[in-house]
Amino acid sequence: MNAFEALQGPVDAVPRRVSLRTRGHMHGPITRLMSPSDLGHTLKPFVFLDLFDIDLHDPRAGFSIHPHSGLATITVIVDGDLRFDDPTDGTGHIGFGGFEWMRAGGGVWHGKELSGGRSPRARGFQLWIALPPALEQAKVESQYVEAPRVPTAGPAHVILGSYGGARSPARSPDGVTYLLVRLAAGAAWTFVPPDGQTVGWLAVASGRLVGETTAEEGQMVLFDPSAQPIALQAGADGEVVFVIGSAVPHAHELHLGNYSVHTSAEALVQGEANIERLRKLLIAAGDRRNDSGSIPVFSE
Repeated sequence: MNAFEALQGPVDAVPRRVSLRTRGHMHGPITRLMSPSDLGHTLKPFVFLDLFDIDLHDPRAGFSIHPHSGLATITVIVDGDLRFDDPTDGTGHIGFGGFEWMRAGGGVWHGKELSGGRSPRARGFQLWIALPPALEQAKVESQYVEAPRVPTAGPAHVILGSYGGARSPARSPDGVTYLLVRLAAGAAWTFVPPDGQTVGWLAVASGRLVGETTAEEGQMVLFDPSAQPIALQAGADGEVVFVIGSAVPHAHELHLGNYSVHTSAEALVQGEANIERLRKLLIAAGDRRNDSGSIPVFSE
């Protein structure tokens, strides 16, 4: 029996209870499923989730340059692709199963480091996680990981953490698991949370889940805190693509700024002061756009 097979059973006969379903709020091509000021307090360290459908070939589309501190962002592509062009990681494309990991730490400005890829549009999720005190003021770190470098465990791409004997290349904190899963029509799969990871949720990009846990395209599902496995099955009418996360509960209150999440009021003040300092340096740096149209992450 390999590590992935061991994770598949035996499964407790009592289904993992769903505590909430939401479709969030749609703003043009972006659906906000979770924010730090609402469900983030329930699912921390997971504090923010957007489902996006964008055309970055259009210079009017996409995200504006904006700051962060105290958190990490993870962008996963579920359909189409985006291009990265970075002084450290070089150039490439992030398609299904690939991702961008950025630890904002003590402060960063970003938002246009990805540009239009080979597909007309790209769909995906952007997730934020709150960082622990040891990392919330740490040095900024970015990674662009193309799909062939992302390990799999059964139908799951391991985006953050370890699962089924596979470990993500993302340099993320311990105690967090984040998977991108594609199930064929009618296929069943059971997610077994790693030890201590009682926070649990999923969000469906396309298709629908049936059986013990029902969910449709565009829905986010929250589970009661538990170590219980989560049994999932795709509908008979087509494949389903979703992301699922679990984590050890974040042991700190959330202290929120406009784009920042910290573990204390003092850390928030420090992070926002550094963001302002970086803003002035960013203005002084002038036009940083490269030939692909993207603008690299700005930090120290």
